Amino acid sequence: MKLPQHVVIIPDGNRRWAKKNNKQSFLGHMEGAKTTKKILEKALNLNIPYLTFWGCSINNVTKRPLSEANFLFKIFEQYFKKIATDKIIHDNRVKINVLGRWETLFPEKTKNQIRKAIKATEKYDRFVLTFLLAYSGTDEMIEAIKKIVNAENKPPLIGGELIKNNLWTHNLPPVDLVIRTGGEPHWSAGLMMWDVAEAALHFTKTLWPDFSIEEFENVIENYDKTERRFGK
Repeated sequence: MKLPQHVVIIPDGNRRWAKKNNKQSFLGHMEGAKTTKKILEKALNLNIPYLTFWGCSINNVTKRPLSEANFLFKIFEQYFKKIATDKIIHDNRVKINVLGRWETLFPEKTKNQIRKAIKATEKYDRFVLTFLLAYSGTDEMIEAIKKIVNAENKPPLIGGELIKNNLWTHNLPPVDLVIRTGGEPHWSAGLMMWDVAEAALHFTKTLWPDFSIEEFENVIENYDKTERRFGK
């Protein structure tokens, strides 16, 4: 089976799942975290080398109610604390990568746990698990342009390689497949706009907490059946 080398997941629908099930919104985020773990384990089992999750946008932590943002921080804190010592992570030599404005916008306790997970896996090289936290693709692109403009040694020509090398995602390969759950087939905040240029897109109505291993496998199988022409 032809596997995608880099899969990005936009896990949308936690709050709507909670509303649908007459639960508080934070319980939707908790269920979503459980789904993230299940899908990660399946991706490792399938030998997909790069997996990226959009954990939250900048707006998720700056424009939502403070109580909800604080609960998100708590979930991230607990998740990264577990992942730093997770046997599956270490047995599979999974490198943890975190991109976005989390260093600026997250509370110190949450940041410390994220740093510990990054540090604990920094020498691994078999799989790369990336989380986009307080992330905006538009923000990423603007920062890349600023770096190029402000560089001491101005490049004579601006090309694709130069732009890629100045992105936060410079160490990640192009995205092969994007999966967005939650039934809203639209893009958000310029997500990895450079890296998804040739990606296959899959939108599902399934809310993230209900996204099953079986559905994930079906998406991967359908990717295998899809011919990618790369504009040819």
